[in-house]
Amino acid sequence: MAELLKNLFSKQFVEELATDLKRHSKNFDEKTFVKNVLNKDWVNRELKDRLHHITFQIHENLPLDYREQILVLNKSVSKFSGFTGTIFPNFVEQFGKSEEKISLEALKNYTQYSTSEFAIRPFLKQNPKIIEVMYDWSKDKNHHVRRLSSEGCRPLLPWAMKLEQYVKDPKPILPILERLNNDKEDYVYRSVANNLNDISKNHPELVLDLGKKWTGKSETTEWVLKHALRTLLKKGEPKAMKLFGFESSKSLDIIDFSLAKTKLEIGEFTSLNIKIKNTGAAAKFRLEYAVSYLKKNGSHNDKVFQISEKEFAKNQEETIVKKVDFKDLSTRKHHAGKHFISLKINGVVQKKIEFALK
Repeated sequence: MAELLKNLFSKQFVEELATDLKRHSKNFDEKTFVKNVLNKDWVNRELKDRLHHITFQIHENLPLDYREQILVLNKSVSKFSGFTGTIFPNFVEQFGKSEEKISLEALKNYTQYSTSEFAIRPFLKQNPKIIEVMYDWSKDKNHHVRRLSSEGCRPLLPWAMKLEQYVKDPKPILPILERLNNDKEDYVYRSVANNLNDISKNHPELVLDLGKKWTGKSETTEWVLKHALRTLLKKGEPKAMKLFGFESSKSLDIIDFSLAKTKLEIGEFTSLNIKIKNTGAAAKFRLEYAVSYLKKNGSHNDKVFQISEKEFAKNQEETIVKKVDFKDLSTRKHHAGKHFISLKINGVVQKKIEFALK
């Protein structure tokens, strides 16, 4: 079983953090900090609760004003990278909103060791003009800072507060994405794609217009566009399909679309068999299958799985076999009853099979 993320904030981490803070400030009450963090409630605290609890105890046991506290944290931050390093931007998020200039400099610094993508969001909500600072960050020589400029303003960043102002109107974000869509670091341009995918859920036409503008610019922008439009492609949005050369699917004959078993128990798997032939001129096709999972309330939820994207020559035949698994996951619980599986070609459902889980 995978280790719980909250356990990264371990007793050892707390003690190492305390030792390092004490090394940089004689004012820091190391013993009280460790005692108060590892109190009787510690074991039951979940991930974010542990993060906020440690941050609060740093503030309580470092009796300096905020500016001086940041100077101490600046000396320790390089020792704590990865997820545990989010202690430092979280401190800024909790206690630095009234000291905007100092806090933004700190977040820019701290993101180079962990990430400030969560901590920057309350500042953006408080002062929308901070997006101009983030545009300046998009020109920074450090790729972690450039990535923060995009990831920090994602409208629908997972695990983070929703940025309603950009859900409603994402235009202030666009100069950042324009600047970074061809960045040399995949860590940066992947963030651009994810940001655009967020935007596409509420403003599909805006992202499609950008797609027309960026297409053919470089291999990187082609990758960014494909991933930025992934939600629209899975929905079969015709304009998104056309942008990537997936148009009519009429010439692709379906010779076979069947399941090896149509009655299964939860936990079992079966084979999906597909045989297709292109009877027309050479053309590009996007092949997917969608499983309509039965939900607890009796409705169905579609999950789309990509099979391939390729060009078929005239009279080209292809046989595909896919394993379809119905084992319960942490992200999906199966329910007994009627389910469906569909074949999608260029975003359009062509065939549908009913099957049962028991």
